[in-house]
Parts: sequence; structure tokens; C-alpha cells
Amino acid sequence: MTETRPLIAAGAILLAMLIIGFIDNFVVLIAEDAGLWQFHLTRSAMALPMIAGLSLLGLGMLRPVRLGAVAARSFLVSIAMVFYFGSLAFLPIAEVAAGLFTAPIFVLLITALIQRQTVGPVRALAVVLGFAGVLMVLRPDAGAFSPWAVVPVLAGLFYAMGAVATRAWCAGESALSLLAGFFLVMAIWGVAGTGLIAMSGHEAEGFILRGWAPASTSFLWWTFVQAVGSIVAVGLIIKGYQLGETSFVSAFEYSLLISVSVWAFVLRGESVDAWAFAGIATIIASGILIAADARNSGAAVQRDVVS
Repeated sequence: MTETRPLIAAGAILLAMLIIGFIDNFVVLIAEDAGLWQFHLTRSAMALPMIAGLSLLGLGMLRPVRLGAVAARSFLVSIAMVFYFGSLAFLPIAEVAAGLFTAPIFVLLITALIQRQTVGPVRALAVVLGFAGVLMVLRPDAGAFSPWAVVPVLAGLFYAMGAVATRAWCAGESALSLLAGFFLVMAIWGVAGTGLIAMSGHEAEGFILRGWAPASTSFLWWTFVQAVGSIVAVGLIIKGYQLGETSFVSAFEYSLLISVSVWAFVLRGESVDAWAFAGIATIIASGILIAADARNSGAAVQRDVVS
């Protein structure tokens, strides 16, 4: 039976979102000097040796227990990231982020309809409430719908599939093995992206379509910060999904919006308006509902065991 430790799982996700919210505030500095695909390749080139070093220190095995499961999981998550970042080329960031944050909804559907797991009404309501909070924070423009708006929703779908795969297929894998798989596949995407742009001969100045450029000191430093932060954050996310039910854990990823807002205010003095505050409060209420439901479910299971 797969071990379930919901409080540790939730704590791991919350800490991961705090780290991601911090490091993602510096992506704008990376985008000034290099393109997305060069960033992915360079970050992976920095991260993979660090992951290997952590393995040599005895912090986990790099060799996967089930190579196919790790490869499939890495592929699913990487597709989500390609769709997410790729859609930034032609959609407003609010629409892209709102699409990605449909992932907990897809997780709920996958666990209930495909895995046949019981998802109570409280947890279902909490996930929908959390997504409503996301919309209040981001307020995507629904007046000018484009078919391209489906692309970030696909990112949310594949991210949800990767999250479910982490729990269902890779619960016995080391975090380092899954980290290495993720960064290796992202490196492949980086090589493919820079190669295709170079062969097309149509490079652009934007972050998405910019080709390979000489690496500046600023780019290398902030990419290194991203590599270190991503290793810690993605490792925590992996551990969270290994230790908790996917539909429970995924809802805590909404806290990224709170983390981003707080760090943006601390680092750059950016503030949020009343709608955003209301959305953040709604997201917090969603997390409280899920945590309370998980505690009640755990208490019920313990009573059944005792009786």
C-alpha cells in the first residue's frame, strides 16, 4: 500500500510554491539576454550535474526503479511546460496562467472518473472554489476569445496527468531520479527548440522565438539561481505528490499566486488590488476546506480501524 502523509505533502507543496514564486520573479531578467529554449537547455546543463552530485552524497538513487514510468511522467510534465511557455508567444499572461491552473480540476476528474477514487463533495467544492479565486486574481479577458486560448488549458491537462502519474506510477522512485528525468527531457526540448529556430532562419527578438545568443554574466547567474531553486522546488513537489492523494495535494499549488504576489511586493514594490485580495482569500479558504476534509477523512479511517 502506498504511504499517505497529507500534512507533510501539503507542507512540501507550500514550501515549493514559496520558492517558485521567488525565483520566477527574476525570469524577466533572464528574458532580457536570452531565449526560452536556451534558458531551458542551460538550466538543465547546470541542474543535472548538481543532481548527480546529490546522488553521490547518498541523498538518493539516480537509477529509476521503473524506467518507462519515469520517462512517461517526465514527458507528460515537459509537454505541459512546452504548451505553457509556448502559449506566452500569442496570449496574455493572465489567460495562460488561468489555463494552467485548470490542472487541479483535471486531477479531480482523472482521479474520480479514471482511477475510480472517492472524491467527496467538500473537496470537489474546494477545488472549484480555488479555481474561482484564481480567476479573481488573474481576471482573464473573456470578451475576445480565441481558439488559441485552448493551448494553456492543454498545459493544465498534461500537468494534471503528470501529477497523477507521480503518485500512481512513481511513488517508489527517488526524488532525484524523477528530477533527473524532468531536467533531461527539458534539455531535449531546449536542444530541439534552438535547433529548429536556427534551421528556420527566422529568429525573433521575443523570449519565445529568440535563437541562441552569447551568454551574459547576468543570464548565467539568474539561470543558476533558477537551477538551484528548481531542484529544491521540483523535488518538494515530487515528494508532495508521492506522499499525498493527488486531488488533495494539487489544490495547494494555488498558493503559488499568493507567493508570487508577496515576492513581487517585497522585491519590486508591486501591490495587488481589492479583487486580487478577494481572490487570494478565496484560495486560502479552498486550502482550509481541503485540509479540514482530509483531517476528517483520516479520523474516520482511524475510527474504522479501531472498531
